[in-house]
Amino acid sequence: MKTELVWLALLMGAVTYPWRAVPLIAPGMHRLPSRAQEYFRLVGPAVLAALAAVDVMVILDAERTPSFHVGVEWLAVGVCLVLVSARRGLLVGLVAAALITTVVRALNLA
Repeated sequence: MKTELVWLALLMGAVTYPWRAVPLIAPGMHRLPSRAQEYFRLVGPAVLAALAAVDVMVILDAERTPSFHVGVEWLAVGVCLVLVSARRGLLVGLVAAALITTVVRALNLA
């Protein structure tokens, strides 16, 4: 188990939470055009995706040399993206991605 991913998750939360709190701390947020409100609502998930993309696409070998990686994580990310865009919520997509990755790794398929 990689414990450095815990720090990545905490960093993701620290980066995405302030964007989710914008409507609470900006009193006139509800008066913005709907397109601007949608933008602010999606900044958090976009930052989360950007931070996670590096962890999915790049692996480090024993000498810490980065290389491009294609694995089960790509499937999990794809399922997450589809579910998030269809349901307009992040939780279901993240849970599905985590389940896919966990099951595939538990079955030793990846």
